[in-house]
Amino acid sequence: MRPSFLFVGDSMTIGSAGEYTWRYRMWQHLRASLGPGGFSIVGPRTALYDVEADAAVSSAYADPAFPPEARRHLAGWGEGWVHMAPLVEEAVAVSGADVLLVSLGLIDLGFYTNSAQTADNARAFLASARAANPRVRAVLLPVLPNIRAEKDPSFAAECARFNALLAQAVQDLHRPESPLVMAAAPDPYDLRTDTYDGTHPSASGEHKVAAAFADALYAAWGWGGPYRRGAHLPAGA
Repeated sequence: MRPSFLFVGDSMTIGSAGEYTWRYRMWQHLRASLGPGGFSIVGPRTALYDVEADAAVSSAYADPAFPPEARRHLAGWGEGWVHMAPLVEEAVAVSGADVLLVSLGLIDLGFYTNSAQTADNARAFLASARAANPRVRAVLLPVLPNIRAEKDPSFAAECARFNALLAQAVQDLHRPESPLVMAAAPDPYDLRTDTYDGTHPSASGEHKVAAAFADALYAAWGWGGPYRRGAHLPAGA
């Protein structure tokens, strides 16, 4: 199988101008472990978020050699499960994605929906993805530690409830022909060093998020290998 990966996420996945993004780290890992022709990255978008423009219009990745075909994704600043559920069927159908790497939930809980509603939207998202490709696979990352949860016990409880509900959805909806995997949250994940603002990943955080997905792929399906930070990275990255 030559997998076609679709990265799905919110601001932590799209990234902003000047960043590498965990998507870049994951591309480096896949290229090193599966070979340049052993996979593809697909999706309807390629841009980074531009803070000054308040829009996803930037192409200023930290490594300008990051090839255009590897920049593809379905991620958006301020977008969560509630936004992606209506978009994923078309994205999968058009792109031919057969593996979804999904990091969503924090923005939903912070602005749009409670834990139960967010879990319902995650289930709707998975049903829509399967409507386009009944054999689609997915690796889902739980909501990561963040500054709001650190300061607000009630929000921390909502994040924990959602993560439990997401794990239950993965268990309920798993099918042999369309397997679902819950990735393990990076541990340790230090908000002071692994994020630059208490939420969005710094360089070390990008590596840890990519490692969570890479290690899940290897553990579940034997794809690639354990994540090796620094493999085939440009100097200083």
